[in-house]
Amino acid sequence: MEFDLTTFILEVINFLVLVWLLKRFFYRPVLDVIEKRQAATAKTLADAETVRREAEALKSQYQARLADVDKDRAAARAALAEEIAAERTRRLAAVEAEVNADRQRRQMLEARERSEREAALEREALTIATRFASRFLDRLAGPELNAKLAELALSELDALAPDKLDILRDPGASIKVVSAYPLDTAQRAAFTQVLGRLAGRTLAPEFSDDAVLKAGVCIMAGSWVLMANLRDELGFFSGSLEHGG
Repeated sequence: MEFDLTTFILEVINFLVLVWLLKRFFYRPVLDVIEKRQAATAKTLADAETVRREAEALKSQYQARLADVDKDRAAARAALAEEIAAERTRRLAAVEAEVNADRQRRQMLEARERSEREAALEREALTIATRFASRFLDRLAGPELNAKLAELALSELDALAPDKLDILRDPGASIKVVSAYPLDTAQRAAFTQVLGRLAGRTLAPEFSDDAVLKAGVCIMAGSWVLMANLRDELGFFSGSLEHGG
């Protein structure tokens, strides 16, 4: 095949014309379309980045809220645990106090019952002792015991406090000396002397005897009474038992 310069030049011219035509009528619109697509892609990428950043921000906020919720939940659990522990402690203390109070009530009741039993046994024992003493002293009662009790009454008169003797100093007070057995002359003289000395004046006591006294004497001056006899002493002892000692 022979090289034809004219043909070659024409081909070159045709190629250049084609390139100009392509650039003039085809390449520019394609570039515009590509630029528009690139711009749209860039905008899409920018929007996506914005959305991503917003999503990241929302995620951070959500995580922060979750952390706050976890903290609040932990604080609520701790507060609830403390409240439960405090309530448990309070209820245990209340139960313990109730148990202690019940124990104390039982102990007081047992102590009271024990005291009542002991008091009942003591009263029973003292009652038996009183009966025994009464029967025993009834057998011992006689002029000799009467004289001993009369001497005891005289010694008690000397031991009385001054304020107990005011009734003896009253001129209008009648003084009586009652004995279980009749007093002899010496015994009457002794009572007259002691009573007169205590009264600070001469006295003439009224003497009498009453077997109910069993043994001993009873001296009366108005409402004032000095007892030194078996009947009154045993009666006082029995009365003390009836009133709990």
